[in-house]
Amino acid sequence: MDLYRKNNLDCSRITTRNYSTSFSLGVRMLSPIYREGIYSIYGFVRYADEIVDTFFDQDQRTIFEEFRQETFKAIDRGFSINPIIDSFQMAVRKYSIDRELIEAFLLSMEMDLSTDVYSPELLQKYIYGSAEVVGLMCLRVFYYNEPEKYDALVAPARKLGEAFQKVNFLRDARDDYAEKGRVYFKNIDFSNFTEETKKQLEAEIERDFQESMEGIRQLKKQVRLGVYLAYIYYLRLLKEIKKARPEEILKKRYRVSNTQKSYLLVNAYLKNALNLL
Repeated sequence: MDLYRKNNLDCSRITTRNYSTSFSLGVRMLSPIYREGIYSIYGFVRYADEIVDTFFDQDQRTIFEEFRQETFKAIDRGFSINPIIDSFQMAVRKYSIDRELIEAFLLSMEMDLSTDVYSPELLQKYIYGSAEVVGLMCLRVFYYNEPEKYDALVAPARKLGEAFQKVNFLRDARDDYAEKGRVYFKNIDFSNFTEETKKQLEAEIERDFQESMEGIRQLKKQVRLGVYLAYIYYLRLLKEIKKARPEEILKKRYRVSNTQKSYLLVNAYLKNALNLL
């Protein structure tokens, strides 16, 4: 059983590294005792997202429902033959991750199977489930035996997830809007995306980042560097998007170069070490 569990955790770690070099680097900046839990969470949310965003030639609803059922069965019995789900259920049981967070996440993923245009109310619900609760799952790993500290950091953790997701919406606009027909921002026509509208969205995201930074400063040292690194990666990505003209948003997927990532890593390490955040 130890070998089986190790293999499944390795699957989540490899999934994280294959899908996101930036996030996996951030995880490696965490103290080792927290890494397995975060890898397990990322592997799970990545696979759920993959079902709704990739397998268009399959019966996505059936596949997703099977994934949902297997998730909760695994949590209840403490085992799954699916290595990603087994790894996740281990984290859920070890760190007492709230079932409500898992249900909210899966609901948001399911929304992508049927919703193309999101009202402001649906958008908030979607962002909460798709991004904010993922941050709260990670926060539970960091503070699973410190409930008061967890509660104190819930609000900034949610804001950080919200900021990340909104940046993703702009970064992935070409794929979401042009290829899948999804419009996450209500009353925004990406085929007629103005400079004024773009600046309003960017200012909104910057406020989310500012509010989340207060929470990052309060994180324990063992996890602060990893979270801060993810924060500045996404902040730099937003800066790249801000440089683009509105009509360019649908023409490319914006990214942070490897050279920039290296610079940001060194900068984050020094600021964290010197308590200059």
